Amino acid sequence: MIKPDILAVAKLHPLYQEALQKVFTVHERTHETDPAVFAKLAPRIVGVAASGESVVSGALLAQLPNAKVVSVFGVGYDGVDVQAANACRIAVTHTPDVLTDDVADLAMGLVLSIGRRIPQADRFVRAGEWLNGPIALAQKVSGARLGIVGLGRIGQAIARRASGFGMSIAYTARSSKPESGYTFYPTAQALAAQVDYLVVITPGGAGTRHLINAEVLSALGPKSYLINVARGSVVDEEALIRALEAGTIAGAALDVFANEPRVPEALRKLPNVVLTPHMASATLQTRQAMADLAFANMQAGTAGLPLHSPVPECTVGA
Repeated sequence: MIKPDILAVAKLHPLYQEALQKVFTVHERTHETDPAVFAKLAPRIVGVAASGESVVSGALLAQLPNAKVVSVFGVGYDGVDVQAANACRIAVTHTPDVLTDDVADLAMGLVLSIGRRIPQADRFVRAGEWLNGPIALAQKVSGARLGIVGLGRIGQAIARRASGFGMSIAYTARSSKPESGYTFYPTAQALAAQVDYLVVITPGGAGTRHLINAEVLSALGPKSYLINVARGSVVDEEALIRALEAGTIAGAALDVFANEPRVPEALRKLPNVVLTPHMASATLQTRQAMADLAFANMQAGTAGLPLHSPVPECTVGA
């Protein structure tokens, strides 16, 4: 039996790749590697497989007259031109919810890591420095003030975990959510001025680019910390480095960066940061759940069946 053709626009997670290959013929980045072959292939493409960091432009979608779905392995889809997809009658899906707990877990792990200086303490012991005396005092987490930039599914999950530490919780978002019971601030700068730990979990894209800028970092102040588990683009990385070097803020814990996987040497050398390799959802259980959902969306979309998790802006089939 001839398998339908789909285009992978990025290196896919092996679990997603394996599932797709059982049902589809997967063409890996042919649009980039062999434009002549792609020109002949394009009319046969019925679906596009992408990662959360993929760019799926309107120009690419316009070359795929029979494509029915873009299935993103990830919750973020800021690189997909959803407006163009709607115009081309191509559905766009992603994998929300299944990674909420893991991202929230890591966010709290980073709060604890930077506040209590856990990685620094590990290095302190390994280097034999304990023999010379005790490590410098850290900052308390329980009872501290937590600010959340973006109170969506993951932001609310972070808040629930922080409540277990007795933290007071405030947030900023596009609109107030009185039902949450948390204190709302209209801007990130206003929120930063009132918290000890500022956790960023807002979507990426042009609308939030450099939302966390020099002014926000100045408002956060020399005794407070920035934690980013959103997108690298949300934080002005150069302004952050300057703030860390100057002591404008106490420290930062970062899971995402502006130019992944390239992390600036200045960040890597700073002692008051904790760095992780975009691993917030990287557990075996969640990666499998993401692969299952992305694959189910691809199958449903190419077969004209109801989608499992379309992105909010998707109008195809609505």
